[in-house]
Amino acid sequence: MKTAVVLFNLGGPDSPAAVQPFLFNLFNDPAIIAAPRIIRWCLAKFISKRRAPVAREIYEHLGGRSPLLANTQAQARALEKRLNDDDSDDDFKVFIAMRYWHPFALESALAVKAWEADRVILLPLYPQYSTTTTGSSLKDWHSAAAKVGLEVPASALCCYPTQAGFAKAVAKKLGDTIAKLSETRNARVLFSAHGLPKKIVSGGDPYQWQVEQSVKCVIEALGDDTLDWVICYQSRVGPLEWIGPATEEEIERAARDGRDIIMVPIAFVSEHSETLVELDIEYRKLAEEKGVLAYHRIGTVDDDPIFIDALAQLVTDAMNRPETLCSGGGKRICPQSWSRCALADSRVGDT
Repeated sequence: MKTAVVLFNLGGPDSPAAVQPFLFNLFNDPAIIAAPRIIRWCLAKFISKRRAPVAREIYEHLGGRSPLLANTQAQARALEKRLNDDDSDDDFKVFIAMRYWHPFALESALAVKAWEADRVILLPLYPQYSTTTTGSSLKDWHSAAAKVGLEVPASALCCYPTQAGFAKAVAKKLGDTIAKLSETRNARVLFSAHGLPKKIVSGGDPYQWQVEQSVKCVIEALGDDTLDWVICYQSRVGPLEWIGPATEEEIERAARDGRDIIMVPIAFVSEHSETLVELDIEYRKLAEEKGVLAYHRIGTVDDDPIFIDALAQLVTDAMNRPETLCSGGGKRICPQSWSRCALADSRVGDT
């Protein structure tokens, strides 16, 4: 049995020239801007042109390109090796489908078809589900698979915010950092996740609730009930009201309270501009300006063996379930109030 595992991720520009078209693809996604097609297209053209110069400056810190693809490729190689090392009759091959830049889902679907896969497992590198990330990628994949005539059984993971291996991998990195710090000063842990406009969450998107569940699991895995911690949200842009508290506000509050900061990226599993520039450069500078004496940022889980083992377990579990769409635990984990949960939202579509 040839099993193709497709990793979903955001994607990122691979050159300065790719920044504006990458941004256009992002803002032309109906999951990001819910407007009629022609209006959305015009808005995407306007916003991408206006924001491209600032975005290019951000990517200049990273050599002019996003490192996300290279980091995702490292995760794919590690996962493929891990799956093929198991005592299984399956032959595994891991593919990558980026949402807003190459390799797109269409390219990945063509590659899966050319490999003549017998079945497909769709695995987002977003532990917490959102209609704007995994939901959008699932719809994109369904469309791409149909276009290329990829007609093999497919199963999808919608989320795994409380997966034990994921929580353990984050907790280990956090615990290692805490252990290295001086005992003479107290630190506040800021679990920072990418933000969303409040109206998306109010509309039933379970992302914020799932982020909270991830943090609870990390705290439990860490085993330190004295930890001073808070959840906050970064990357806020535009005039809309966003979920909070904002990471900037929590940095300023920590400074007023005389606390050091340990920054934990809880919704990112690989390094990219939001971690390497926003957290490492921009927020570090803000912390220093506000008088924070020590600012530490733990790395993302990347291809940490603990995390790769967790992904392999998710793949194995999905293969053994009859459902074509499931959470990391199999059944729905979101309370009924979250109407845009993937397992309740017909707009996600069938796999």
